Amino acid sequence: MSKLGQIKILPAASAAEEINAYMAEQEKKSLLRFLTCGSVDDGKSTLIGRLLYDTKLIFEDQLAALTKDSRKHGTNGEDIDFALLVDGLEAEREQGITIDVAYRFFSTPKRKFIVADTPGHEQYTRNMATGASTADLAIVLVDARQGILRQTRRHSFIASLLGIRNIILAVNKIDLVDYSQDVFDKIVADYQEFASKLGFKTIQAIPLSARFGDNVIGPSANLPWYKGPALLQHLENVPLESADDARPFRFPVQYVNRPNLDFRGFSGTIASGSVAPGDEVVVAKSGKSSRVKRIVTWDGDLDSASEGEAVTIVLDDEIEVSRGNMLVAPEARPDVADQFAANVVWFAEHALIPGRSYILRTETDQVTATITDLKYRIDINSFAQEAAKSLDLNEVGVVNISTQVPIAFDAYKSNRSTGSFILIDRLTNATVGAGMIDFALRRASNVHWQALDVDKASRAAQKDQKPAVVWFTGLSGSGKSTIANLVEKRLSSLGKHTYILDGDNVRHGLNRDLGFTEEDRVENIRRVGEVAKLMADAGLIVLVSFISPFASERRMVRELLDDGEFLEVFVDTPFEECAKRDPKGLYAKALRGEIKNFTGVDSPYEAPENPELHLKTVGRTTEDLASEVEKLLVEHGIIFNYDQSSWSI
Repeated sequence: MSKLGQIKILPAASAAEEINAYMAEQEKKSLLRFLTCGSVDDGKSTLIGRLLYDTKLIFEDQLAALTKDSRKHGTNGEDIDFALLVDGLEAEREQGITIDVAYRFFSTPKRKFIVADTPGHEQYTRNMATGASTADLAIVLVDARQGILRQTRRHSFIASLLGIRNIILAVNKIDLVDYSQDVFDKIVADYQEFASKLGFKTIQAIPLSARFGDNVIGPSANLPWYKGPALLQHLENVPLESADDARPFRFPVQYVNRPNLDFRGFSGTIASGSVAPGDEVVVAKSGKSSRVKRIVTWDGDLDSASEGEAVTIVLDDEIEVSRGNMLVAPEARPDVADQFAANVVWFAEHALIPGRSYILRTETDQVTATITDLKYRIDINSFAQEAAKSLDLNEVGVVNISTQVPIAFDAYKSNRSTGSFILIDRLTNATVGAGMIDFALRRASNVHWQALDVDKASRAAQKDQKPAVVWFTGLSGSGKSTIANLVEKRLSSLGKHTYILDGDNVRHGLNRDLGFTEEDRVENIRRVGEVAKLMADAGLIVLVSFISPFASERRMVRELLDDGEFLEVFVDTPFEECAKRDPKGLYAKALRGEIKNFTGVDSPYEAPENPELHLKTVGRTTEDLASEVEKLLVEHGIIFNYDQSSWSI
């Protein structure tokens, strides 16, 4: 399909020569990645559409489709609605908003561009962060009628966190305020006042009208008082930070390439620095060194490779390097630690809570991680550091994170690729947060696990049993403690060594400082899980009776223990039955509003999906239910040398 204008018909040989010349010319151009951001309805999509239209980069069929769609979905009457060029989702067109990130490539005689159109709505802030993570520059749009809004501040702050140092403050819809210089100057002053704290290298303010094209690709006669560059002119000339080969070599291993016995290479994209055959490299996690033998690509071996190139590196030695590790420069190694401080942008409706575990994924690694401490939340308006127990949707905070095993990383300010991560919900697999690592925590570096001569196996063998944690979960009044108590009595009659950790009892001592908020419930289970683990290490059969309403915390405890040691027993009693029993009068108080955060009333209970034992209690005796638990212990080899007749006492 032809582009607007005329295309010459050339002989095949001449056409091939022109194509090759064109490709060579494109290779020489610098590439600027930028995004548009700001509050909803500030005109981000319209601006990109106008850029593409005015630079003659819309094909005839696209223009025809755009004209048709503008009549159906547009908001500009008979005029073309340029926002529809990038708002491709049906839901976006119906609602007139951007939901997903839309990427567009275009080129001018001076430079190539990749632009990300990001959403303005708060609920899609995560998509804005995605677009900003690879951008060199951000166009922050502001509606001239509205001025600086909360989302303007949030997006600017996130852009700063994600390492963007060049900003264009595009004061859009200037036509709707009669091209007023006073309005423009006030918005610029307001923006510079708060943005001065964000560390931007350049802030270029430009008044424009995306709808009518004022100051988009060239000067506008409607803005004689503005003497600065038009938008495209600034985009073409803003200085770029080129790939810095002086930065330390970082090669995250994405794949171990072993097609046959004679070849073993490590594939990935160079995150920073450069490498050549003969260079010494070190495996980040193990510290083992080797030298680069070959740098292999589809088109043949290379004499050298640098940042951004996807290659396969072959080493001289058969050292262990797996996915998730990094090959690095020996004289400038990354941090390898299991604790670090980070900035986190929270994306989920469900709050971030210290003590809860998530999946942490870096560019190549994936580990279980726990937010050990929420140091503070950052107020988007004042950038003040506020004490907080949780982070809600779109909030930004500074946290300490502990990972199950050490990972290799750099500070984000030094390397975006090796200093960033995402947090994933362990149950839903939804991405709930994005983080930028600040520095490693060197806490307790002089504390090491003490090897003991008497281990768990010998302690358990002495007791003629297998250690286990039997975790009873269910609503208050479901019968958890009653069943656990009877099971312990029967196990005691068999000579087994047991201990019960009961929710109410533990709150009189170990957890007396905790309340019943979601944050305190998470910490409650974390502490009990650690105690249960120590008791299992002593060879005991530990019966834990806790409401433990959240599936993520129960899973966290399961992963603290060895395979087969955690047995989840769901004591399933309907809410109505529990409220009817109400042995402590708690349901009545909660239903009257006298008790807050009561599970099943105003705090949720997440029922187990696949427990080892599902006990439906209605119409059954405690003795029958306890017998099912005992059979579970026998089936899993927790107790043996038993006499079934002794189960009834």
